[in-house]
Amino acid sequence: MPDPNVEHLARLARLDLSEAEKERMRAQLDAILTYIDKLRQLDTEGVEPTSHAIPMVNVMREDEARPCLPAGAMLANAPEREGDFFRVPKIIEE
Repeated sequence: MPDPNVEHLARLARLDLSEAEKERMRAQLDAILTYIDKLRQLDTEGVEPTSHAIPMVNVMREDEARPCLPAGAMLANAPEREGDFFRVPKIIEE
């Protein structure tokens, strides 16, 4: 018997699923919803909300102003150039 929820989700996702795929999706959705119900039973009183399960550290360097390369050095390996600028293909039609 086709599950109307699976049919609806497949239609929303624009998926043309075979009957076997629909049954597999129904079983997977059932397992997901069963696990969510299991999680809802946990006592989370006093547990602080978090955005990550482990502490995250920003590994990016500080943004510091530094002198840039001279135009000639930047353009030295440019495939095409026009004066002190890179020449790139036109992508906007006039």
